[in-house]
Amino acid sequence: MKFFIDTANLEEIEEMSAYGIVDGVTTNPSIIAREGKDLKETLIRICNMVDGPISGEVLALDAETMIKEGLEIAGWHRNMVVKIPMTPEGIKAVRALSAKGIRTNVTLVFSPAQAILPAKNHSLFVSPFIGWKEANGEDCKTYIQNIVDIYKNYGFYGKTQIICAAIRTPKQIVDCAVAGADIITTGLAVYQDTMKHAYTNQGIGTFIDAWNHTITE
Repeated sequence: MKFFIDTANLEEIEEMSAYGIVDGVTTNPSIIAREGKDLKETLIRICNMVDGPISGEVLALDAETMIKEGLEIAGWHRNMVVKIPMTPEGIKAVRALSAKGIRTNVTLVFSPAQAILPAKNHSLFVSPFIGWKEANGEDCKTYIQNIVDIYKNYGFYGKTQIICAAIRTPKQIVDCAVAGADIITTGLAVYQDTMKHAYTNQGIGTFIDAWNHTITE
């Protein structure tokens, strides 16, 4: 399994790199805008930091302009992947960009039925959202498992890689891993939460206490 970080914060990317687990970056214009940074400049800096797929999202809603923007984004750096929303116009754009050899990531996917279309049109990535659905009471392990099963049935698995997005908890990471997703993308804080456990802290306290008693006795 690969881990991407969902951020435009360069310090967070550096921290992830220190753990040795950053394989790529997903971001979007709103995240970059919140950071108060220039879209193109930020994405190129990220590409120079992480030697892996970096998703840069189009702003347009119509296929013709999406294609134009996608070609521009892909030209910024060899690591760039064009992020396209899961809409009828988006699928048209994915089809056209794929035919030109441009790598795409179809985002805002909320059903297995939606996930079929990017694979049919040779998108490199599909990004089913997890946190939003689980907050609505849906079973996300089954959701991802269904996508995995469909992809395996029809030879899409591995060709269109499944990026579980909008992850909110370590449990959701585990659910996606068990279901067979290729990639997780989430924020630094969620990854840091996976490193924590009450028994780990308890064990450290026990070891330190035992060591201190050994020294003083």
